[in-house]
Amino acid sequence: MAELKLTGLNGKVAVVTGAGRMRSIGRPIAVMLAQAGCKVVLTGTGRAMENYPQDEQDAGWRDIASVAEEVRAAGSEALELVSNVADPDAVAQLVQQTLDHFGRVDFVINNAGAARGSDRVPVVDLAIEDWHKVMNVNLNGTFYMSRAFGQALIDQGQGGAIVNISSIAGKALPPNTAAYAASKAGIQALTASMAREVGRYNIRVNAICPGVIDTYRMDDLGRGDAWQAMLKMIPLGRPGSGEDIASMVALMCSEQGAWITGQAYNVDGGHVVEH
Repeated sequence: MAELKLTGLNGKVAVVTGAGRMRSIGRPIAVMLAQAGCKVVLTGTGRAMENYPQDEQDAGWRDIASVAEEVRAAGSEALELVSNVADPDAVAQLVQQTLDHFGRVDFVINNAGAARGSDRVPVVDLAIEDWHKVMNVNLNGTFYMSRAFGQALIDQGQGGAIVNISSIAGKALPPNTAAYAASKAGIQALTASMAREVGRYNIRVNAICPGVIDTYRMDDLGRGDAWQAMLKMIPLGRPGSGEDIASMVALMCSEQGAWITGQAYNVDGGHVVEH
């Protein structure tokens, strides 16, 4: 019996934002799409090496350049570009660089996100600059990317897919996360609305809502009692991995996902059930 495989990915061009971290969601997305045959545009902010987590420094990690090596090792082509999704002019340049290099674009994975930080406080204590920082990267960045690349996909006339990486926080809406939760709920609204607009061009727009994923973003919690207490809230009993999210991204881009649009899928081990 032949093994079931996702189809419709080979030879396509995928843009993955926020792809430079070693322990992340973006890196597995880029590598898995490359393994499926996609050419991959990798973006990162060009962060200074002294700001890398210690494990990245110890590993000699080189941000998107290291991920590009993995894409090429998978037998595909990589284009690494420093860019800022919160800057609409930079996004417009990213579109042009992608088209100039590959001549097309098929999939856009909006994964870039603001780091956890001083925004995790009650609303009355939330600094206005922290609110804007989270919104500018998470929600505005997703909008700028979707707007610019969406037009490119429409002009191209061959369909495509936009996958927005949201969060279960945009559904569960926990306290002390107002900026983050609002930005992610906004991404889900943007996803649903845009899907209804571009469906006639055979462009699909979906969101993936990760739960607790064991990446650098959770390092401020440590892996002790607080971490274990969080895992107890997950019915499947473990944190997710970047590969868990990457698998869902691949499905959303594939021919097997061709009749799915406007959805926000929880990939969280059963942590929340809100839709």
